Amino acid sequence: MYVDGFRENEDDKKGEKINSFFAREEKEPVAEEVVSIPENKIIAHRPEDVLAHWQAPEFETYETDGRYLAYLGLVLAVIVAYAIYTNSPIMAITFILIGVVAYIYMHKEARTLDFMITYDGVMAGREIYEFENIKSFWIFYEPNGLKVVSLHTKSFLPPYVHIPLHEENPVEVREVLMKFIPEIKQEAGVVDALERLLRI
Repeated sequence: MYVDGFRENEDDKKGEKINSFFAREEKEPVAEEVVSIPENKIIAHRPEDVLAHWQAPEFETYETDGRYLAYLGLVLAVIVAYAIYTNSPIMAITFILIGVVAYIYMHKEARTLDFMITYDGVMAGREIYEFENIKSFWIFYEPNGLKVVSLHTKSFLPPYVHIPLHEENPVEVREVLMKFIPEIKQEAGVVDALERLLRI
Protein backbone atom coordinates (compact mmCIF):
# COMPACT_ATOMS: atom_id res chain seq x y z
CA MET A 1 0.00 0.00 0.00
CA TYR A 2 2.78 2.30 0.74
CA VAL A 3 4.57 3.03 -2.58
CA ASP A 4 5.00 1.36 -5.90
CA GLY A 5 7.56 2.08 -8.59
CA PHE A 6 7.61 4.71 -11.29
CA ARG A 7 4.24 4.61 -13.07
CA GLU A 8 4.52 4.91 -16.83
CA ASN A 9 1.02 6.28 -17.30
CA GLU A 10 1.59 9.44 -15.23
CA ASP A 11 0.90 12.71 -17.03
CA ASP A 12 3.60 14.64 -18.87
CA LYS A 13 3.73 17.33 -16.21
CA LYS A 14 4.85 14.91 -13.52
CA GLY A 15 7.46 13.48 -15.86
CA GLU A 16 8.80 16.96 -16.56
CA LYS A 17 9.01 17.69 -12.81
CA ILE A 18 11.07 14.58 -12.20
CA ASN A 19 13.33 15.34 -15.17
CA SER A 20 13.89 18.90 -14.01
CA PHE A 21 14.75 17.71 -10.51
CA PHE A 22 17.56 15.59 -11.87
CA ALA A 23 18.61 18.08 -14.54
CA ARG A 24 22.33 18.59 -14.93
CA GLU A 25 23.76 21.93 -15.92
CA GLU A 26 25.41 20.61 -19.09
CA LYS A 27 22.30 18.92 -20.59
CA GLU A 28 18.73 17.87 -19.96
CA PRO A 29 18.41 14.13 -19.20
CA VAL A 30 15.84 12.05 -21.03
CA ALA A 31 13.33 9.90 -19.18
CA GLU A 32 15.42 6.74 -19.63
CA GLU A 33 18.38 8.40 -17.90
CA VAL A 34 16.25 9.42 -14.93
CA VAL A 35 14.84 5.94 -14.44
CA SER A 36 18.30 4.37 -14.60
CA ILE A 37 19.71 6.50 -11.76
CA PRO A 38 20.29 4.28 -8.69
CA GLU A 39 18.03 5.19 -5.77
CA ASN A 40 20.93 5.56 -3.34
CA LYS A 41 22.55 8.20 -5.58
CA ILE A 42 19.51 10.41 -6.20
CA ILE A 43 20.45 12.91 -3.51
CA ALA A 44 23.83 13.57 -5.17
CA HIS A 45 22.24 15.29 -8.19
CA ARG A 46 20.46 18.18 -6.46
CA PRO A 47 21.39 18.18 -2.74
CA GLU A 48 20.44 21.86 -2.35
CA ASP A 49 16.79 21.02 -3.12
CA VAL A 50 16.53 18.18 -0.60
CA LEU A 51 15.01 19.37 2.69
CA ALA A 52 14.82 15.95 4.35
CA HIS A 53 16.10 12.52 3.40
CA TRP A 54 15.84 9.08 4.97
CA GLN A 55 15.76 5.43 4.06
CA ALA A 56 13.14 2.95 5.20
CA PRO A 57 11.53 -0.36 4.23
CA GLU A 58 8.62 0.18 1.82
CA PHE A 59 6.31 -1.30 4.45
CA GLU A 60 6.56 -2.35 8.07
CA THR A 61 6.96 -6.05 8.75
CA TYR A 62 5.77 -7.91 11.82
CA GLU A 63 6.77 -11.25 13.27
CA THR A 64 4.10 -13.92 12.90
CA ASP A 65 4.02 -17.26 14.66
CA GLY A 66 2.36 -20.50 13.61
CA ARG A 67 -0.51 -20.13 16.06
CA TYR A 68 -1.43 -16.68 14.73
CA LEU A 69 -1.43 -17.95 11.14
CA ALA A 70 -3.55 -20.96 12.15
CA TYR A 71 -6.17 -18.72 13.80
CA LEU A 72 -6.19 -16.42 10.81
CA GLY A 73 -6.60 -19.34 8.41
CA LEU A 74 -9.41 -20.79 10.52
CA VAL A 75 -11.32 -17.49 10.56
CA LEU A 76 -10.89 -17.15 6.82
CA ALA A 77 -12.06 -20.73 6.24
CA VAL A 78 -15.18 -20.14 8.36
CA ILE A 79 -16.04 -16.98 6.40
CA VAL A 80 -15.57 -18.75 3.06
CA ALA A 81 -17.66 -21.72 4.25
CA TYR A 82 -20.43 -19.35 5.37
CA ALA A 83 -20.32 -17.61 1.97
CA ILE A 84 -20.66 -20.94 0.18
CA TYR A 85 -23.48 -22.01 2.53
CA THR A 86 -25.43 -18.79 1.85
CA ASN A 87 -24.80 -19.14 -1.89
CA SER A 88 -22.59 -16.02 -2.09
CA PRO A 89 -19.83 -16.95 -4.52
CA ILE A 90 -18.59 -13.37 -4.88
CA MET A 91 -18.10 -13.12 -1.12
CA ALA A 92 -16.28 -16.45 -1.06
CA ILE A 93 -13.97 -15.46 -3.93
CA THR A 94 -13.31 -12.07 -2.33
CA PHE A 95 -12.18 -13.57 0.98
CA ILE A 96 -10.11 -16.24 -0.76
CA LEU A 97 -8.31 -13.47 -2.65
CA ILE A 98 -7.84 -11.52 0.59
CA GLY A 99 -6.25 -14.60 2.14
CA VAL A 100 -3.91 -15.13 -0.83
CA VAL A 101 -2.83 -11.47 -0.88
CA ALA A 102 -2.30 -11.45 2.90
CA TYR A 103 -0.19 -14.61 2.68
CA ILE A 104 1.95 -13.11 -0.10
CA TYR A 105 2.50 -9.87 1.82
CA MET A 106 3.34 -11.69 5.04
CA HIS A 107 6.15 -13.50 3.25
CA LYS A 108 7.28 -10.66 1.01
CA GLU A 109 10.64 -9.08 1.78
CA ALA A 110 10.41 -5.29 1.99
CA ARG A 111 12.73 -3.26 -0.22
CA THR A 112 14.64 -0.35 1.29
CA LEU A 113 13.67 2.87 -0.48
CA ASP A 114 14.91 6.45 -0.40
CA PHE A 115 12.39 9.03 0.84
CA MET A 116 12.88 12.77 0.40
CA ILE A 117 11.08 16.03 0.91
CA THR A 118 11.99 18.63 -1.71
CA TYR A 119 10.62 22.02 -2.72
CA ASP A 120 8.43 20.25 -5.30
CA GLY A 121 6.95 17.55 -3.10
CA VAL A 122 7.55 14.24 -1.38
CA MET A 123 9.60 11.62 -3.20
CA ALA A 124 9.27 7.94 -2.39
CA GLY A 125 11.55 5.69 -4.37
CA ARG A 126 10.77 6.54 -8.01
CA GLU A 127 7.46 8.26 -7.24
CA ILE A 128 6.95 11.97 -6.57
CA TYR A 129 3.89 13.42 -4.85
CA GLU A 130 3.79 17.12 -5.69
CA PHE A 131 2.63 19.54 -3.02
CA GLU A 132 0.07 21.02 -5.41
CA ASN A 133 -1.61 17.60 -5.52
CA ILE A 134 -1.56 17.05 -1.75
CA LYS A 135 -4.44 18.42 0.35
CA SER A 136 -2.92 17.81 3.78
CA PHE A 137 -0.84 15.45 5.87
CA TRP A 138 -0.96 13.73 9.23
CA ILE A 139 1.68 11.74 11.10
CA PHE A 140 0.63 8.51 12.79
CA TYR A 141 3.25 7.79 15.41
CA GLU A 142 3.17 5.19 18.14
CA PRO A 143 6.36 4.30 20.06
CA ASN A 144 7.41 0.80 19.00
CA GLY A 145 4.45 0.76 16.62
CA LEU A 146 3.00 2.59 13.64
CA LYS A 147 5.29 5.34 12.25
CA VAL A 148 4.03 6.79 8.97
CA VAL A 149 3.30 10.09 7.26
CA SER A 150 -0.15 9.93 5.71
CA LEU A 151 -0.59 12.21 2.69
CA HIS A 152 -4.14 13.12 1.74
CA THR A 153 -3.88 13.54 -2.02
CA LYS A 154 -6.32 14.82 -4.62
CA SER A 155 -6.28 11.43 -6.30
CA PHE A 156 -9.35 9.20 -6.00
CA LEU A 157 -7.44 5.92 -5.96
CA PRO A 158 -5.87 5.86 -3.48
CA PRO A 159 -6.62 9.17 -1.75
CA TYR A 160 -4.22 8.42 1.10
CA VAL A 161 -0.55 7.53 0.64
CA HIS A 162 1.47 6.25 3.59
CA ILE A 163 5.17 7.08 3.77
CA PRO A 164 7.03 5.01 6.40
CA LEU A 165 9.20 6.99 8.82
CA HIS A 166 11.10 4.02 10.25
CA GLU A 167 13.85 5.63 12.41
CA GLU A 168 13.34 9.20 11.16
CA ASN A 169 12.44 11.91 13.69
CA PRO A 170 8.71 12.68 13.12
CA VAL A 171 9.04 16.17 14.63
CA GLU A 172 11.59 17.21 12.03
CA VAL A 173 9.52 15.78 9.18
CA ARG A 174 6.43 17.57 10.48
CA GLU A 175 8.23 20.93 10.65
CA VAL A 176 9.37 20.63 7.03
CA LEU A 177 5.97 19.55 5.69
CA MET A 178 4.11 22.32 7.51
CA LYS A 179 5.95 24.87 5.36
CA PHE A 180 4.19 23.57 2.26
CA ILE A 181 0.94 21.79 3.17
CA PRO A 182 -1.52 21.98 6.09
CA GLU A 183 -1.59 19.47 8.90
CA ILE A 184 -5.09 18.03 9.33
CA LYS A 185 -5.87 15.17 11.68
CA GLN A 186 -6.83 11.88 10.05
CA GLU A 187 -8.56 8.88 11.53
CA ALA A 188 -7.29 5.39 10.84
CA GLY A 189 -9.51 3.78 8.21
CA VAL A 190 -10.74 0.24 7.63
CA VAL A 191 -7.79 -0.54 5.37
CA ASP A 192 -5.34 0.60 8.05
CA ALA A 193 -7.05 -1.56 10.66
CA LEU A 194 -6.99 -4.54 8.27
CA GLU A 195 -3.29 -4.03 7.59
CA ARG A 196 -2.49 -4.08 11.28
CA LEU A 197 -4.77 -7.05 11.94
CA LEU A 198 -3.11 -9.04 9.18
CA ARG A 199 0.30 -7.65 10.23
CA ILE A 200 1.24 -6.53 6.70
